[in-house]
Amino acid sequence: MVMGLTTFLQARRDAAELGEGVWRRAHDRFRRGLDRFHQILERLPEGEVLEQTIPLANELADLLPRVRAVAAAAQAAAPSSSTDVPASRDGRWSELHRALSKAGNAVAQCAEALAMMRCGGACASGCAKADAVSRRVAAVVEQVAAAEALLPGREQPQPAAPALPAPADSAA
Repeated sequence: MVMGLTTFLQARRDAAELGEGVWRRAHDRFRRGLDRFHQILERLPEGEVLEQTIPLANELADLLPRVRAVAAAAQAAAPSSSTDVPASRDGRWSELHRALSKAGNAVAQCAEALAMMRCGGACASGCAKADAVSRRVAAVVEQVAAAEALLPGREQPQPAAPALPAPADSAA
């Protein structure tokens, strides 16, 4: 009974903070991928591979509050209650949603890489099996950072100005 109440209260909190639209769905996709990653991790046999993978799992888990904060901030700034990404003049919300979606997909790819590693299909024997998972975790971190950078109030990276040639010395 307590578990049912906890689930109910969490669902109400999620609806209040994340809405029912694209921001909630992006957050939930990320969370499901993370849950799947941990389910596969629990099935890894004890040993070196598990020890190499646990810090990666912790790194992914540490991203969930950041993803939630991004989704909640996006919902507060551009509420969504449907499958349509809110419009913006500069395309910010589309880019933000794209970054969150890529992060969710990258977490799912992490779980896939971990499953392949568990089955022995990640690479030929003798290679560092955790490298494939590590590369995918880095992609997740990159996408979450990109989403955070797109939040209102964050400085947008400006394209670098082209370098101007040095003025010619007229005294020569």
